[in-house]
Amino acid sequence: MGKRTVHRWTAPVLASLLLLGGCGLFGQDEAVKEIDPPQNTSYVKDGQALEEATKGKEGAKEEEKATETVKRELYLIDKNGYVVPQTVELPKTQAVAKQVLEYLVEDGPVSNMLPNGFRAVIPAGTTVLGTKLEKDGTLIADFSPEFKQYKPEDEKRILQAIAWTLTQFDNIKRVKIRINGYDQEVMPVNKTPIQDGVSRADGINMEAGGVPDITNTHPVTVYFVAQQGETTYYVPVTRRVSNQEKDDIAAAVHELIQGPEHGSVLVGVFQPDAKLLDKPKYEDGQVTLNFNEGIFGSNKKNVISDVVLNSLVLSLTEQSGVESVTITVNGKADLVTEDGKPLTKPVARPQNVNTGSF
Repeated sequence: MGKRTVHRWTAPVLASLLLLGGCGLFGQDEAVKEIDPPQNTSYVKDGQALEEATKGKEGAKEEEKATETVKRELYLIDKNGYVVPQTVELPKTQAVAKQVLEYLVEDGPVSNMLPNGFRAVIPAGTTVLGTKLEKDGTLIADFSPEFKQYKPEDEKRILQAIAWTLTQFDNIKRVKIRINGYDQEVMPVNKTPIQDGVSRADGINMEAGGVPDITNTHPVTVYFVAQQGETTYYVPVTRRVSNQEKDDIAAAVHELIQGPEHGSVLVGVFQPDAKLLDKPKYEDGQVTLNFNEGIFGSNKKNVISDVVLNSLVLSLTEQSGVESVTITVNGKADLVTEDGKPLTKPVARPQNVNTGSF
């Protein structure tokens, strides 16, 4: 790994970050039950259901349903070139895969809800011709030829944004691309491989950072913090770790403590003296981490900051089978959150990430 910047927070600086961090990072609503796309079905075009709806009561019901909204994650590009999830309210529909793709198109329906400093990823003028979900969890997305009209440096960002936006739905495991009905083995400009499909396992915002032999490594995704004006948000970053590291949970914690790469605009929220005192324990989807007192940073004793807790939970629940995180310090579970609430229960991944208004 390359040398990384370590951020030592003074109390005023960290307090400022935490104050900003409390504004709109995670939604507090109860989990919304996702409407899974039907399998082996091509979605109808937007508006078709309303056009065919009969008048009277049935038509009124359809119009009422059209006004309902649901929170979805759209992966957009921030001013620094990172692909970042942003939670937005979209009209409720059964054609969820087609809808979220349409909201990734530049100058499309997402235009009026883009956060400051963010842009959509799919070239303007692109039409989503259809989507189809195979039995193995592969979602095929078919785009019009305008899809090819992007800058070469955006190619991997586009592919990552499409894959990560679609795989927010549990029954979508990977994504394949078609253009005007033709399967694409590679992306059209820089020839980034697609082959059998792209998944979250392929990473996002990849960092190779000084890895001498990438063939003997595997990916681990962690979440750092970025700032846009007065708003703080979380950014997923995939790093390569040695295949000699058999415990990906411990590897993720190590990368979080190491912090962002040297020169990065991202912020690490862990103090460099934080460390695990024991190997992570995993049982029935729950991970237990036992830290030294370095986990508190500049906070008062027993108080764990929101940004530290959120970075840990987001990072670890990216791993298969991890559903929640429990934290102890020196073997004791007497931690409290910033608002003074006891941290007595395992912390699960939030339903929505980066939900702030900009």
